[in-house]
Amino acid sequence: MSIRPTTVLIADDHAIVAQGIASLLKDHGFEVVGTVGNGQLLIDAAARLRPDVIVSDVSMPGLSGLDVLDRLRTVHSDARVIVLTMHNDADLATRALRAGASGFLLKHSAGEELVGAIQEVLQGRVYLTPAVTRAVMERMQSPAPPSGPELTTRQVEVLRLIVEGRRMKEIAASLNLSTRTVEAHKYEMMQALDVHSTAELVRYAIEHRLIGN
Repeated sequence: MSIRPTTVLIADDHAIVAQGIASLLKDHGFEVVGTVGNGQLLIDAAARLRPDVIVSDVSMPGLSGLDVLDRLRTVHSDARVIVLTMHNDADLATRALRAGASGFLLKHSAGEELVGAIQEVLQGRVYLTPAVTRAVMERMQSPAPPSGPELTTRQVEVLRLIVEGRRMKEIAASLNLSTRTVEAHKYEMMQALDVHSTAELVRYAIEHRLIGN
């Protein structure tokens, strides 16, 4: 039985950019179900086409990419959203994650990185392009008042590596723990913070600066 290809909807107000992304993704076996040029058309297309993944620019006429992230909930879209932008901006990346994005890439990234990012978010993980990851991590070092349940030192270590995009086996090896123990720490944090996915856990950590010094 054949496996259904991953469906992708692309939003960019520069047609040549959208066409280039579509061509790249088709070459890698994805099904591009549509390309749109503004935020309202993106919301309409997401409701109609029900894509698995949305790749969206931030700066578009009318509704911005960040506005769209808020509005997608109203059309009950389950799509993983990857924000694609020219702005290497930690604040923008943080805002995108808070709004519900699962990925954040720069437009000058290699095409293979976008393909990898799509594969990551389909697994329920958050993907941040490395340059932005470093910037967001630095931003999170600034002190912030305690918010929500207090995590243990070990949980903070695990959470830091989750935010960096490490897999459970990698975290276990890095901290000299079993994979089962790492998964238990992750589950306990999710229960304590009342989040239900890795993506929500990462967004909560960033918003509340849980891994600062």
